[in-house]
Amino acid sequence: MNTEIELKLALSAEDLARFAASGLLGEPARVEEQRSVYFDTSARDLHQAGFTLRIRTFGAARIQTIKATGPGASIFARPEWEQPLSADEPVVDRTTPLAAVFDLTPDDLEPQFTVEVERSTWEVDQDGTRIEVVLDRGMITSGSRQTAVGEVELELKDGDPKALFTLARRIEAIVPIRFGVMSKAERGFQLIDAEQIVFKAEPVELDREMYVTKSFRTIALACLRHYRLNEDVLRVRRNPEALHQARVSLRRLRSAISLYRDILGDAESERLKGELKWLAGVLGRARDVDVLLTRQPEPELRERLKSARSARYADVFEALDGARGRALLLDLHEWLHCGGYLSVAPAELREKPVVDFAEAVLDRARRKLKKHGRALAKVSDEQRHEARKDAKKLRYAAEFFATLFDDKRGARRHGRFIDVMTGLQDRLGTLNDLVSGPQVLDEIGLEGHPDAETLVLHTDKDKLIDHAQNALDDVIDAKRFWR
Repeated sequence: MNTEIELKLALSAEDLARFAASGLLGEPARVEEQRSVYFDTSARDLHQAGFTLRIRTFGAARIQTIKATGPGASIFARPEWEQPLSADEPVVDRTTPLAAVFDLTPDDLEPQFTVEVERSTWEVDQDGTRIEVVLDRGMITSGSRQTAVGEVELELKDGDPKALFTLARRIEAIVPIRFGVMSKAERGFQLIDAEQIVFKAEPVELDREMYVTKSFRTIALACLRHYRLNEDVLRVRRNPEALHQARVSLRRLRSAISLYRDILGDAESERLKGELKWLAGVLGRARDVDVLLTRQPEPELRERLKSARSARYADVFEALDGARGRALLLDLHEWLHCGGYLSVAPAELREKPVVDFAEAVLDRARRKLKKHGRALAKVSDEQRHEARKDAKKLRYAAEFFATLFDDKRGARRHGRFIDVMTGLQDRLGTLNDLVSGPQVLDEIGLEGHPDAETLVLHTDKDKLIDHAQNALDDVIDAKRFWR
């Protein structure tokens, strides 16, 4: 597999200064001022199609860079085009991919935002491995709006990928790090728009000829991006929906590890899955109280719940900022790029096209749900909860592999399949709330509160189970989009 790895570490301004002053890397090989202007149409056609165009100036040089990162990028042999310019006007001739996708002239493009940074660069030898380290400090500006840039990028140039993570851990010993998942272009366009306060899972772009191991890493990194986007919002706003989506991202990643268990034969995958369960559990306990607060409690009870919420959110941030939480994200990234799963499974499984693997995984997940959900009225709450987890895994698998079956028939069937899966999850979720509500009240010391009954769902459980069974049967009867 390709071992080109680049890690982006997001640091606060204070921590960037501490890192720069630490002397860990010695004096930089070079320091330069860079100014990049990003262009798009007034309707942002490039951005919406997954393209960016920038002109970067450093010294007397001007370089135009066009990147293709969206679904249409696969039609090109390469994802990036660079060319020197003699002026500050974009070039959109036949030497660029834009002519093949858009009917554009330079007059159609206008500046959207500017990125100005001081870039310091080091060439580091870590255990015989050559790594380029870049530190950017500066500002993104669009009109009167600004946001600070502070990041360190580690790029493997030659040698053992593990050395990249050794260096990342040396940096983490000096300042706390978080993995950056937004490009400067994404941050620039977000600056223009209203600030996003929650991020839902993005489509995972898989290719039918992609190897199984690469498809797993693609899915896992998408889950980590989903998590980090919401973690950043959560830290600033303590937004309940951002917390919920962060928890969903961890569940999706755990499900991916389970779905790919045939190739993840190393002990590290099980350890990391357990650590993800721990972190998701911490977020889940805060989410439980958030849900109760949506049920319009009486004023005195609301204050008690808000106090319990503050305590559980404090637990969340202690977990995120503690040694265990920080190590988890570093360990996950190292495992994804260097883990034993890349070589443990037989080559005929690791290197088979993912489309064949996906069909088998979806069939297996569907069979498991059918087996555990055939008689919901005759089993215990615990067994119904297992069926709920089976449904989530099938739903996540359907989302992970959607782009592999996106012809006209597959897309139509996939839409119907997701619709019935959503109905099933809603009904199984309500059943779960019926059981878990009193348990949550007991945990936070409100079980005997006179107004607590208003927070507990009261419904005909047998009728709810019957509706859940009908929804589950609809899922099993739905045509498989992968066949």
